[in-house]
Amino acid sequence: MTVHVCLVSAQAAPNLLPALDPELKPKEVVLLVSQKMRAAADALSMVFKELGIRTDLIPLEDEHSSRVIEETLLQIASEREGEEILLNLTGGTKLMALVAQQTVAQEENWRSFYVDVDTDVVVWLDKTPGKKLAEQLRLRHYLKSYGFDLSDSPERPQITHEQRNLMQTLITQIGSLEKPLTQLNWLTQQAEDKKQLKITMDTQQADSRSLEALLRHFAEAGFLQVNGNTISYADETARNFVKGGWLELYTYSCVVDVTGETGIRDKAAGLEVMSKEGVKNEMDIAMMVRNRLFVIECKTARMDKPEAPKANDTLFKLSEICRRVGGLGTKGMLASYRPVADSERKLARTLNIELVCGQDLRNLRDGIRAWISAKNQN
Repeated sequence: MTVHVCLVSAQAAPNLLPALDPELKPKEVVLLVSQKMRAAADALSMVFKELGIRTDLIPLEDEHSSRVIEETLLQIASEREGEEILLNLTGGTKLMALVAQQTVAQEENWRSFYVDVDTDVVVWLDKTPGKKLAEQLRLRHYLKSYGFDLSDSPERPQITHEQRNLMQTLITQIGSLEKPLTQLNWLTQQAEDKKQLKITMDTQQADSRSLEALLRHFAEAGFLQVNGNTISYADETARNFVKGGWLELYTYSCVVDVTGETGIRDKAAGLEVMSKEGVKNEMDIAMMVRNRLFVIECKTARMDKPEAPKANDTLFKLSEICRRVGGLGTKGMLASYRPVADSERKLARTLNIELVCGQDLRNLRDGIRAWISAKNQN
């Protein structure tokens, strides 16, 4: 059993992954942390302790002083004389890494390594062949290492036969159902805003044959009833499903379908995470693949009309969640029942957000498969 000395930075995964690998798992992790990175170190330390790894946080009084860095590392070495120490150089500042490797590691005969976050390979500085890290991470520990707690247990919904049939209808008839679905979304939003389980249609809506046909599909699946001009929802869960939750559930079903072949290790729907400051972040679909977090946002509202909420707001929000909640390696996708404008498509490319919109939803499984299996995940 060894000791890992880690230089803490905002990216938790490079320090967490080697400690979880069965061949490299240490008896103790020593975190060298500047004042600026104290919150990140605290979050990382909690995960190590939950996993049964002893953790020691060593404060670095001045990360800009090579003398202070060297003295702190030498103190770590003297307290652990005779133990095998591995130095993880992936985090910290450049100065911390340089002093740790060129001064302390060489003097104390520590083996040093770097984690290539694009390939999950441990690169040894003594020219030992690299090692591919085992895929060990689950959503809970990954998110916790970035300082976020799950408000509830991750939801892994079971999909009923009625739900699956209805969702398949909504996807296969995406062209003809787009307009009535807009009307139904609006009506259901009104019911939610009023905290009611019923809503009254106006004369034009009640006379719409396309809306009538759509309502019949939802009624046959047991989510609502129509009496005259009044739509009544079975309960709040049904109302949420009608308003757009069905697309989230459909997307989750596609993730389930490709799990085995794509190496998805953990997945959840409707994930709500909270920072230590009490800020909530919601993720429609989240999954762990190759020790990375993948996030899918699902939208059924129109985003291609001047009066509608803009897709770029959704894209910026998704990009920010990916960066803040899951670190630099996190990938995002927007699955939208509606098409988006060309300008939003350009923005998505800039933000490295994958799009599956409109008619492309018919091939959502293939889209997810290609997205998470892509060779270039930089």
